[in-house]
Amino acid sequence: MSYYPASVLNLIKNLSKLPGIGEKTAERLAMHILRTPMKQAQALAQSILELKEKSRLCVRCFALSDAELCAICSNPERDARILCVVEQPAEMIAIEKSGSFQGAYHILQGVLSPMDGIGPENIRIQELLDRVAAEHIREVVLATSTTVEGETTAAYIAERLEAFSINVTRIASGVPIGGDLKYVDQMTLKRAMETRHALRY
Repeated sequence: MSYYPASVLNLIKNLSKLPGIGEKTAERLAMHILRTPMKQAQALAQSILELKEKSRLCVRCFALSDAELCAICSNPERDARILCVVEQPAEMIAIEKSGSFQGAYHILQGVLSPMDGIGPENIRIQELLDRVAAEHIREVVLATSTTVEGETTAAYIAERLEAFSINVTRIASGVPIGGDLKYVDQMTLKRAMETRHALRY
């Protein structure tokens, strides 16, 4: 790519460092940015700088925020006595988009993974226990993934929460709506059978 000037090569090089962006995609993006009006390019550059300067973790739930408390933790209409525990901010956003939960969150920033050297002290479990002790929590909903690590993390947290007089629940998992049984993996089918419930009409 030596036929590009240094400024273009530098942008392609930096774009290709982003996850999921290969050299060809980086080249296309660089050409797109080159063709955009100066104001649009400046707005893109400014938004990246603002992200780095302002974005932080909420001091209570560890979600992404531009302030000390995120929009959910600072919303008095949310039921702060119900905590939904998730692995990363992306899972919290997915639940929020569903509109199915009106409580508060606690983001672990990872899962237990002894093979990778990640123990309870490496994720936000102690902070969760401190919140339960201090904030009059009545229910903790464990919404970690159904991977081995996610299940292990949920089981560990449930065990630690036995010391508190609160409800500890686990999100249901099973066959997705619209899913064809012959394409569903065996673990999901097993869980769906184990958590089956009576039909009510």
